[in-house]
Amino acid sequence: MARSPAVPEAVHDEQATRRRAAAAGPAGVTGTGASRAAGAEAPAALPGPVRAAVPAGRERAGTPGGSAGSGEASGPAAAPRPRSRPEEPGFWARHHLAVLTAATLACLLAGVAAERLGAPPAASLFFYVASYLAGGTPAALSGLAALRQRVIDVDLLMVLAALGAAGLGAWEEGATLLFLFSLSNALQSYAMDRTRRAIRALMDLAPETARRLRPGGTEEEVPVEDLRVGDVIAVRPGERIPIDGRVRAGRSTVDQAAITGESVPVAKGPGDEVFAGTMNQLGGLEVEVTRPATDTMLARIVALVQAAQEDRSRTQRLIDRIEQVYATAVVAVAALAAGLPLLWGADPAQTIYRALVLMVVASPCAVAISAPAPVLSAVANAARRGILLKGGRYVEELASVRVVAFDKTGTLTRGEPRVTDVVPLGGATREAVLQAAATAERLSEHPLARAVLAAAAAEGITPAEAEDAQAEPGFGVAARSGLGLAWAGSPEFARRHGADPSAAEPVMERLAREGKTVLLAGVGPNLLGCIAVQDTPRPGAREAVAALRRAGLIPVMLTGDRPEVARVIAAQLGITEVRAGLLPEGKLQAVEELSRTLGPVAMVGDGVNDAPALARARVGIAMGAAGTDVALETADVVLVSDEIEKLPFVFDLARRATRTIWQNLAFALSVIVVLVSLTLVGRLELALGVLGHEGSTVLAMLNGLRMLAVRPARHSAAAPAEVSGRTGS
Repeated sequence: MARSPAVPEAVHDEQATRRRAAAAGPAGVTGTGASRAAGAEAPAALPGPVRAAVPAGRERAGTPGGSAGSGEASGPAAAPRPRSRPEEPGFWARHHLAVLTAATLACLLAGVAAERLGAPPAASLFFYVASYLAGGTPAALSGLAALRQRVIDVDLLMVLAALGAAGLGAWEEGATLLFLFSLSNALQSYAMDRTRRAIRALMDLAPETARRLRPGGTEEEVPVEDLRVGDVIAVRPGERIPIDGRVRAGRSTVDQAAITGESVPVAKGPGDEVFAGTMNQLGGLEVEVTRPATDTMLARIVALVQAAQEDRSRTQRLIDRIEQVYATAVVAVAALAAGLPLLWGADPAQTIYRALVLMVVASPCAVAISAPAPVLSAVANAARRGILLKGGRYVEELASVRVVAFDKTGTLTRGEPRVTDVVPLGGATREAVLQAAATAERLSEHPLARAVLAAAAAEGITPAEAEDAQAEPGFGVAARSGLGLAWAGSPEFARRHGADPSAAEPVMERLAREGKTVLLAGVGPNLLGCIAVQDTPRPGAREAVAALRRAGLIPVMLTGDRPEVARVIAAQLGITEVRAGLLPEGKLQAVEELSRTLGPVAMVGDGVNDAPALARARVGIAMGAAGTDVALETADVVLVSDEIEKLPFVFDLARRATRTIWQNLAFALSVIVVLVSLTLVGRLELALGVLGHEGSTVLAMLNGLRMLAVRPARHSAAAPAEVSGRTGS
């Protein structure tokens, strides 16, 4: 039950650091969680790039003196310096508890056999002492270390009980106690290591070297730490991408499942971002480095997962604070149980024996592991699916949420407008409407222009060659071409070109009621038709909202968009509570009001303009962390990919983990009550007490590890149909 070692905190912003410090509780609380299986499950040290996962611009680690590397090489023959990677723990580091446990059992059995076969007492004593040394040394060292910090922990209780049994001549029972205690520690060490495999697997994803392109086009192999922002590397088919960057040349598909959790490979071409640790599949790519090795998305994820595993839940912090007092009380009660009957003339050997049994069965091992096992397992499971929880406490915070508040643009919607309707007028064809609009918008960088050009390209319509383009902000854009003067814009813009927009008014009113932005398109005085553009819902958003409702959560939309637009999107997604026209301060006030009236709120946003609401909510959840620094720094939970359909899984996992914590606590306390009761009435032997005590600890651990197997629910509801660009044709 050892806690994870210290982890880098540089990935958190100042506000998050203060919040974590305020919730961490008193320092120096070690108790059982800090001592059992000491050193057995500590993961290997992080490599330089992960250890120094800090925002770009800070000193880099991994090269001498923090240098980013000169970028010069003598030639291909110059062997790159190998990257400093974490050494795999050796056999003894991984298995020393199991070896000592086996030695404890072997010596115990040898001692028992020596006694049963009538060997000299010195022979059986020799084997029992060896059993004590093998099974008790780790616990004794850990208990003494805690005692130097004025903490009494479970290891010390077990060692004292074993020594007391030896003092009474019950060597066999004392050795049995140490064997079962050591076996419990070994099993917990192996079990808890499963929750850390996600980190080790992530650390192994990024290659150690990269092929940097020289100015002449030749390649040189260099350590990843020597790459600088602006360098260009070559990535061949079937290779993992070694660093974050932007595709400069080439096209391929990239498997990003390890970073974003996306289930299918993503097409990549010039201008697209790629991430370290992802797998290039079909084509060769030239990638321009955009982040140093110390600041890749992979390094940040590793650091965040470790930080989350180090951070404790509220229940765990409470248990840790109580544990010191409880362990001290157990020692005091055992001393009274031994001392008071002696004053009344009770048999000393029997009295001390019962006190030792009481000390063992009342120890809080199972209680102490009740929270860490499910919380760490939940954090590891979520990380494996592209969901980062920045602390163990957010598992319980998520479970307490009653309201899920969503930003609209970029969270519930795609964040970019798309053509939803093309309505020809006056005998014009759909193709003519799109071609006129695309010709006018061809040289524009406006988001609406990009939507029109994308719709035309999707239908194989090529804009005509245009010149003398003129844009009037707020009205429209026009360009002269072989078609004539093509234009697209508002009704007023149509009138300026001699067209009469009155024929389009009924269509425009209908589309406006649906929350869509309407453009008129034409050539010269001829009005050809209407084009409606709208920011459409994300795939899976409707299913996610429905799943949250089924889970008893209340979805609410908080947006700065116009009320009519917000109501249309909300209706498409099944959200009935909508608050529109909100500035960032208004979203914050809405979160405060929802918290007062309905219960704890989780805010889901993009981590930028939603920052005040994310900070004020019980849990802040950021969408699309890939490439969004603010999301990683401000939110409590990060969905690395843009898959909003993962939200129901996050809440389900948190609720399951929290239920498991309380199941473990109820079970552990019940076992303690039963064992203590049997001890007080004199019906429990030391060996059986140890078996019940350690057995309950292992069962609590295994119950918590079930969180590793939780999977997203499969809903039968069909996915919502994509909004067709042919609607209204």
